[in-house]
Parts: sequence; structure tokens; C-alpha cells
Amino acid sequence: MAEVDQVIHRRLASEVVLVNQISHYIVNAGGKRVRPMLLLLIARALGSDSPQRHELAAVVEFIHTATLLHDDVVDESDLRRGRKTANALFGNAASVLVGDFLYSRAFQMMVSTNRLRVMEVLADATNVIAEGEVLQLMNMHDPDISVDDYLKVIEYKTAKLFEASARLGAVIVDASPEIEEACAAYGRTLGTAFQLIDDLLDYEGSTAELGKNIGDDLREGKPTLPLLVAMQRGTLEQSTLIRDAIVNGEVERMAQIVEIVKATGALEATREAAQREAELAKQALSILPESAYKGALLQLALDSIHRSS
Repeated sequence: MAEVDQVIHRRLASEVVLVNQISHYIVNAGGKRVRPMLLLLIARALGSDSPQRHELAAVVEFIHTATLLHDDVVDESDLRRGRKTANALFGNAASVLVGDFLYSRAFQMMVSTNRLRVMEVLADATNVIAEGEVLQLMNMHDPDISVDDYLKVIEYKTAKLFEASARLGAVIVDASPEIEEACAAYGRTLGTAFQLIDDLLDYEGSTAELGKNIGDDLREGKPTLPLLVAMQRGTLEQSTLIRDAIVNGEVERMAQIVEIVKATGALEATREAAQREAELAKQALSILPESAYKGALLQLALDSIHRSS
């Protein structure tokens, strides 16, 4: 990961001062770096010590960072990872344009690997992520979306880059199609579990732990699984309250909504859904040989559902 960070800082360099300021600001904000970590662990679990793994790990982090810059503009967020968002500090226009820079720099880097399969995987992933962003936008302030529609947004917007990261770990070692698909399945289900827990923490965590404002999802009108389950299980009065909050993006009665979500068992239902995904992720790894790296991947699946940020 230290070598990946070196690649990130080297590749961020630009002659445009504002590009350097914003890209370094958001990349240096921390974060879990789960996607690049995933690529490195899969590659090592399959016996690769190719230097390409560091370059590609940086590529997926750039793609992820670009989506964060764009997300924060769309969501009008002002806090991420405990710090002011780039759009809050530098403005929406600059954030969008630097997000574009990070996307294009990522594509420059993937082309430098001179591997068509790498470019195919990442081009497909970025396209699907963009579709997921639009799907989420269409679902905003709609309390009547189905759980399947909600899960489709997760699959496209979040799980796809996890899937691509894990798949690339197999691609760079020229793994068999069977192993490549198993790694991709691990990444996809792990990513789904991560997002389910993220959605749960918006009603269970704290601003200090999460690094973002509690209730942001509700303010943005996002009908996440805790709210969908609470509406299904709650009384008519409780369901109506949540519906109105989603439609209007209201957080004034957030404390009351949190109580409803807890009382209806919606948090437990969301965690159970995440646990099922994490179990599928662990099962997908059965094809890999035993190693410390495989052990770390199994632990990562477990950690994904037992975290507070």
C-alpha cells in the first residue's frame, strides 16, 4: 500500500495548480483504500509480484476518488471523512472538473499497461458506475422503489468497482476464467456488504465516527434499506412519517425516524442482508489456494459487517 501511495502522488502531478490542490486534498483525506487493497491481496493470493499491481491499484483509487468528487457535488455534501468536501472548499465547478481529470488520468495509466483486458474491465466498470449514479438520481425522493431496485443501484454504483478491483487482481496473473469469475464474485458481494453497512450506519453511527453528517442519506432523499424495511414493518403512522421525510428530504424529525428504524428491526434486517453477502464473498474464495493473503481476504469480508465507520 505504501508503494501504491507513491504511485498515486507521482501520477497526481499536474502543471495546473488547482488540479494539484484539489486532487491532493481529497486523496490525502484518508479513507480505507479498500479497493486498491483488494486488488493487491487477490494478486498476491494468486502468486503475483507484478509491478503492474501497484499501478492498477492506484487506477482504481483514482476512479473511486473521481466518483466521490462528483457524488459530493450531486448530493450537495459538505463533510466527508471528517473534513470539508472539496466542493465546499473549492466550489462545484472545480470539483467536477478535477473529477474529470482523475478519470482521464486513470485511463492514461491503464493504457500504459498495454493490456486490452485491463482496459476492457475498467472501461466497463466506469460505464456501469455512471449508470448507477443516474439510477440513484432517478430514485431520489421516491419512497415506493422496490428493494430490488435499491440493490441494483448498489450493484452498479458501489459493488461494480469492488468487482473490477478483485477481477484485475486475477487478470494480471492471467488466471483461468473460473478463478477470474470467482474473484469478481468475491469483490461484488463484498462491495454490496460494505454499502449495506454504510446505509445502516447513517442511522446507527455518529458524525465523529462516520466522518459525515448523520442523516445525510435522508436529507438527500435516498430510500435506503433501513427505511424501506421500516416502512414495510411499521404502523401506518410510522410509514407515513418516513415516506414524507424521503419525499421532502426532511431531517427535522430524524431522531423520531431513527427510533422507528430501530423499533421495527430494520437495522438488524439490513445487517443480516450484509452478512449474507459477506458469506457469499467468503464462499467465492474457496477456489483460491490457502495463504496469508487469502486469510486477509476472508477477514476483510468479516470486518466489512463489523465496523462503525
